[in-house]
Amino acid sequence: MTDVQEMLGKVDHTQLKAVCTWEDIEKLCREAVRYHTASVCIPPCYVERVREAFGGQVTICTVIGFPLGYQVTAAKVCEAREAIAQGCDEVDMVINLTDVKNGRYDLVEEEIRQVRAVCGEHILKVIVETCYLTEEEKQAMCRVVTAAGADYIKTSTGFGSGGATREDVRLFREHIGPDVKIKAAGAVGAGKTAVMFPHGKMYVHILRIVKIRCGNQIIVDSLLPKLPAQRLQSLFDYSILHNIYSFLKNNC
Repeated sequence: MTDVQEMLGKVDHTQLKAVCTWEDIEKLCREAVRYHTASVCIPPCYVERVREAFGGQVTICTVIGFPLGYQVTAAKVCEAREAIAQGCDEVDMVINLTDVKNGRYDLVEEEIRQVRAVCGEHILKVIVETCYLTEEEKQAMCRVVTAAGADYIKTSTGFGSGGATREDVRLFREHIGPDVKIKAAGAVGAGKTAVMFPHGKMYVHILRIVKIRCGNQIIVDSLLPKLPAQRLQSLFDYSILHNIYSFLKNNC
């Protein structure tokens, strides 16, 4: 398996635009099947249709409480239950940022616990939207997400005022529990796919890789030799990550 194939095998191939059509979703899923991506992340309204059309060919991820997170807990629980009933494999939930700003971390934890209970063995990722949080709040959310039993803490929806930063990832690594993985998203701007570079419990997303891969394979190939000799999945050097971000931003 090549490094590019390993990269693509860690991709959450995503289409969450408000006006995405079934044609857009079909294209997304066909690309996911062709390139063996980890999952497709799609609006809840398309989960059942994708399950019927693509069966077990793709892992289906969807979002709840998205993108603002201020739905009542009962609504999020209902969303998660319905998504799983329709064939969803993974759930990305957005926390209630108003509870965070009101200092009601207990309510945030209880909400995650309730969604966790509905998800059962399905993967649960918790989006905390770091662009709106203070350092103290980010640390608190690491404790809350850990205590509530989520599988991942995720930095961003991609619809907020900013995406992941290296500082946020460092903070997560310092404060998240040992059983919780990290997803850093929204760091490069608009794009349909995020490639994850794992480092133990770490998953860092680099957007727009599909544009590079599908539009010009040479760009991907030319990027790889510039990296150190060790395998990509063992990488997490912040200077390298910054260079990759810059490369993608300037060439896509």
